[in-house]
Amino acid sequence: MSEETNRPGWERSVIEKLAFESLREARRKRRWSIFFRGLGFAYVAFILFMLWGRSEPERALGGAEHVALVRLDGTIAAGERASAENIIPALRDAFGAASAKGVILEINSPGGSPVQAGMINDEIRRLRKVHPDKPLHVVVEDVCASGGYYIAVAADRIFVDKASIVGSIGVRMDGFGFTGTMDKLGVERRSITAGENKAFLDPFLPQNPKQVEFAKDMLAEVHRQFIDVVRQGRGTRLKETPEMFSGLVWSGARSIELGLADQLGSVDSVAREVFKLENVKDYSRSENVAERLAKRFGAGVTGGAVQALQRFGVN
Repeated sequence: MSEETNRPGWERSVIEKLAFESLREARRKRRWSIFFRGLGFAYVAFILFMLWGRSEPERALGGAEHVALVRLDGTIAAGERASAENIIPALRDAFGAASAKGVILEINSPGGSPVQAGMINDEIRRLRKVHPDKPLHVVVEDVCASGGYYIAVAADRIFVDKASIVGSIGVRMDGFGFTGTMDKLGVERRSITAGENKAFLDPFLPQNPKQVEFAKDMLAEVHRQFIDVVRQGRGTRLKETPEMFSGLVWSGARSIELGLADQLGSVDSVAREVFKLENVKDYSRSENVAERLAKRFGAGVTGGAVQALQRFGVN
């Protein structure tokens, strides 16, 4: 036995030490709990503050009359900046703003998904019916081709620069063929399917003529849909030629002659000369500081905080 256990009342001394140590441990856990909870509240407050800074775009203008601007830039595809998920809410905000006297959709896009373009086109037509007193004009920057033009024809008018690229009214399906390369390398393709067309247009197999014809028919159907949308949007302004729907593109100046566009103009000139307003407010959806931080650090910070809280017994 140790010297300490030989002293009278040693049991009480040990119990007191254990009690005090337990109390100190509880205090440490409580302090860490308060710290991480405070950190969590500060993080949430920062996110809310940054989001509040970008909400209600009209606040910066103090309710003054203005032209609402929505930018569509880049490839039109799900998950991209120019997706229906981003453009449609921005258009709804722009049309719904009480002080906005009209909407400008600025397009700079080579095209993309016909599905995404069709969704945006349909929503523009719906919003124009809901807000008949608010015109929507498209202003083309460098390029408004394919799916970009599919969207543009839903507008009241299309304004271009004389050197803009407009058109490409067509549909395409791209792929590769690797059969020759595989033969040279001595590679054998093995594909087991249930359904004779399950390996439809497999790039590692020779082209199947029936599948190629099926794909052409499908593209032709989508092409007809595209042509119908253009004719519906442009109406009698369209001066059709044999090459108009062939997939060719034209300069902005030539597109006006063909009725694919209406006149020359920029965002500033349309706001000033058409809407008779100087104020232009951007309603485009874009990632602000808070959203970028949330994506970049959010998962890590949250996961780290949870692990730390669990480590210190905070549930």
